Amino acid sequence: MKNLLRLCLLLLVPAFYGCAQSDELALAENVARSEMAHNPEMWTCDGAPKPKWEYTPTLMARAFLELYQATGDTAYLNHVKRFADLFIGEDGSILTYKKSLYNMDRVQGGNFLIMLNAIDPKPQYTIAIEMLRDQLREQPRTKEGGFWHKLIYEHQMWLDGLFTGTTFYARYAAWKPEPDAWSDIANQFLIVDKHTFKPNGLNCHGWDESCQMAWSDPETGCSPETWGRAEGWYVMALCDVLELMPADHPQRDDLQRILSRVIDALLMVQDKDTHLWYQVPDRAGKEGNYLESTCSAMYCFAMAKGARLGVLPAHYKDEARKVLEGLKTHKIITNADGTLSLIDCCAVAGLGGNPYRDGTYEYYIHERIRPDDPKGIAPLILAALELSK
Repeated sequence: MKNLLRLCLLLLVPAFYGCAQSDELALAENVARSEMAHNPEMWTCDGAPKPKWEYTPTLMARAFLELYQATGDTAYLNHVKRFADLFIGEDGSILTYKKSLYNMDRVQGGNFLIMLNAIDPKPQYTIAIEMLRDQLREQPRTKEGGFWHKLIYEHQMWLDGLFTGTTFYARYAAWKPEPDAWSDIANQFLIVDKHTFKPNGLNCHGWDESCQMAWSDPETGCSPETWGRAEGWYVMALCDVLELMPADHPQRDDLQRILSRVIDALLMVQDKDTHLWYQVPDRAGKEGNYLESTCSAMYCFAMAKGARLGVLPAHYKDEARKVLEGLKTHKIITNADGTLSLIDCCAVAGLGGNPYRDGTYEYYIHERIRPDDPKGIAPLILAALELSK
């Protein structure tokens, strides 16, 4: 009975506030309230059997903090604080985190910790943030200075890592502040773009400097295909960094040009009926390809935020609205209990590892598809929030 009452409250609150809200903010709240009903504890949002410090729940924490900032509803803040208090010990230690792995995914949580520390300062948050910053100081790099994606993925840069690691680097540089870091931050994008650029304006998923991986081209080191979500991480990262980067930094225009090029290239391969994108975006119409929700939500966010920041033309906000409408029409469903779900999310994809992931078209289209993946839910909330501003 208690759980039923709680679910009713979760669903009634956004309906009540929706009268005074934009449609986009109401959607963000309904999606977030549904997520809280599906996963009362944030650490379970990605299906983990036990608590693990991972980029997916920490990204969700960021989305919920931005929603709290937009609404003032402490339910979202308390959801995040409960998550933080589980993982961050009084001594600043982070449950299950191991710096020695030098995994770029693990530092993404520093973003929400800096945000939370501004709202509810605690000494242990600061200690944890500094520990994550220390990882980047020691992170292995390519010869040109690009961060390896993980210690076990030697000499490799993935587009994913620009979001999970470099956005925290930028937020830390703005928070501390650390002005000398901005050129290093910009160079992460310039290095990866130089080596992953494709003639159609998009990027391949990853690059192996050593050209030794079976998935890498023996001459360029590039992986074979563009993967929708990897490109999504990339454009989200560019927007987040451009928001924080000093306006007079000499490499700012370079990052802005990359963002504009990728967004324009994505619009060339967008499905014009639904305004969404395929799992392998530049292989529309090929057998097995499907319109994938997480990357579509990410591109929506990037277009909306880029337009708000003025780093993309203003009309891209209208394009983003069409994408959000496409998601609402084709990918967001109402469950029997009244909660919302985001369908057609690629669960995970990567390169190398065991079992081996070869980065081919056939590999990407056969990865598991599931509903309510946090890598779609969090960007969807963030995109709706951007469009409500």
